[in-house]
Amino acid sequence: MPKHDDNGSIVVLTTLANPDEARSFVRRLVEARIVACGTVIEDVTSLYRWKNRVQEEAEALVLLKTQRDRWNDLQQAVSEHHPYDLPELLALPVVAGLPQYLEWLTVETRSQEDPT
Repeated sequence: MPKHDDNGSIVVLTTLANPDEARSFVRRLVEARIVACGTVIEDVTSLYRWKNRVQEEAEALVLLKTQRDRWNDLQQAVSEHHPYDLPELLALPVVAGLPQYLEWLTVETRSQEDPT
């Protein structure tokens, strides 16, 4: 693997109650250019402690691909549109990637006002 250079790309994890809800949520983020892509993985099981009880829920896992400079916009969109009281929202740095894919990701997450 090539030496890590900070390309600004991140992968963000979140979960939603079902695949339809997840697809609708991702579509909103892609249309707003907050993320370049969202992958919905159906039929995952989450186990967690909530309000002093261990919970087990069927969910859809979502992998969101975006740029670090879109994090605040993503966080705002999640706080406005995610149905959970406390949604999972974890950003992981991309340490390497296909250069053409990373360029596409950068282009697709530019705001409409940013023509460069």
